[in-house]
Amino acid sequence: MPWTIILAAGEGAAKGGGGGMLGLLPFLLIFVIFYFLILRPQSKQQKERAKMIGQLKQGDSVVTIGGVHGTIAGIREKDNTLIIKVADNLKLTVDRSAVNRVVGKDDGAK
Repeated sequence: MPWTIILAAGEGAAKGGGGGMLGLLPFLLIFVIFYFLILRPQSKQQKERAKMIGQLKQGDSVVTIGGVHGTIAGIREKDNTLIIKVADNLKLTVDRSAVNRVVGKDDGAK
């Protein structure tokens, strides 16, 4: 007997079905949450990084993505690279995009 009741309840629910746009509401809500928690902050970080890389100038102390600390000794605009002075007799050539962060800036006042 309990099986017939369960089957009858299942048939009634299937007939009522539908829901239309209300059924899509959870998916839309998940997408909105995903956008505000992941996509928007990531876009903001990319813009800030591009701004930082564009503002690099000679004399800035930087850290590369490899963890190398140094000072920008020169900028080559044609191939988009930087010459970083790591020690007295050691200079490295790296891509602009290899700079992870600017540690200090040379204000010109010494």
